[in-house]
Amino acid sequence: MYTSDAPGSTPCACTTVKKLSRILGRTYDEALKSAGINITQLAVLGCISRREGEPLARVAHELEMDRTSLYRAIAPMIRDGWLVMAAGADARSRSATVTKRGRQILTKAAACWEDFQDRLIRSFGPSAYGSLMEQLNRLADCAEAVRE
Repeated sequence: MYTSDAPGSTPCACTTVKKLSRILGRTYDEALKSAGINITQLAVLGCISRREGEPLARVAHELEMDRTSLYRAIAPMIRDGWLVMAAGADARSRSATVTKRGRQILTKAAACWEDFQDRLIRSFGPSAYGSLMEQLNRLADCAEAVRE
């Protein structure tokens, strides 16, 4: 965890959350391994499934990703036949559709994700988990407000 050199300094919110994200990402990836998908792919594939036919720019926005990162994340899913790309409403926009194979992966991964998510919440405590989610959302809102 990053702190300044000063005794009693406050940990950096960004560094702490990024470290936690890496730890959680590794544990979710391990839980999803048998489904043949990682947590980032699951988030992207699930979002595209919910926003099928919409421009990928909207998918990127919902996931808080830039379009370059999104395209990098979907490239292996296109290669593996989980997604197909389509032209969007104008020459600059593109959309993606989840294939039958992609839906099979989503179904298998959902069961793995739900099992792990349930165990994690039980271990952490449902009330504490709910409070943590509220506080993280509040922290994100504060960061946005301070930035402006």
